[in-house]
Amino acid sequence: MDLRRLETLLVVADEEHFGRAAERLFLAKATVTEHVKQLEQDFGTPLLHRNPVRLTPAGHRLARHARALLAAADIARADVAEAVSTEPRTLRVGVMGHGSAELTPATAQAFRMAHPEIDLRLVPLDFTEHVSALLEHRVDVAFVRPAPVDERVEVDVLTTERRIVVVSARWELADAPEVRLADVLDLPFIRLPERTPRPFTDYLYFTAARGGEAPRRGRDDAVTPHEVLATAAAGRGAGSALASFERFYPWPGTRCVPVADAPWEHSVLVSRAGDEDPQVRAFRALATGLARELGPGLRLTPV
Repeated sequence: MDLRRLETLLVVADEEHFGRAAERLFLAKATVTEHVKQLEQDFGTPLLHRNPVRLTPAGHRLARHARALLAAADIARADVAEAVSTEPRTLRVGVMGHGSAELTPATAQAFRMAHPEIDLRLVPLDFTEHVSALLEHRVDVAFVRPAPVDERVEVDVLTTERRIVVVSARWELADAPEVRLADVLDLPFIRLPERTPRPFTDYLYFTAARGGEAPRRGRDDAVTPHEVLATAAAGRGAGSALASFERFYPWPGTRCVPVADAPWEHSVLVSRAGDEDPQVRAFRALATGLARELGPGLRLTPV
């Protein structure tokens, strides 16, 4: 049954005039007349009196069904449109290295439980993507370190941790319970690509402690924790990290040694400045809430 013809019948009955019905439907009068004739042929009975234009008894009955059918069609269209608009949304969470230690998987799990309708995807980031993945809209939020100094992003501090150096187990200082900055500044550090943001290079090389001077460079480049560990295990360069690094990356042939007098450093969650996306705001709220709740228990903040 053609719904357009049923709609035409209802409009003609409402207007009590074929011409006015044609204008209202933006159709030619002949088309309106043809629609009615086709319905009458389909049902084998007159549906409209012509002079004056009125529904016949059969027409009244069909009109009731027509209204129900057209209403059902409208509901179907709305339902399909809603299904399209409510297809699973995606939240892309960038994670540099191990992110913010145990807070990273805890936040992801809590968000998935609270928002099962949202597809949360974890996106690994390397050292060069300190803020670029976020600003280029490849991720929506990101766990990074250290805190960026950039007006284009907002920063939520999640952990504050002791600093360590990652060295070969064969090096002399590997067995020390802790070292001082003076002991590590002359180590050959891994090389970072030119495109690495300055805040991350300053963090990794303890630039403030060396008065802005460039460090000695090892022989290998590294943009991921695994590359740092492989380089350190081979004795080809040292790396630096937060204390939680040791829990997440045990690696044969390496040692993580605390740097006693290095300033403690943050891991953070970053988002684009002014981003009011409800998904982003919900994720930030969960992360900062869990940081307050779990941080002391994980010994991630100084006492």
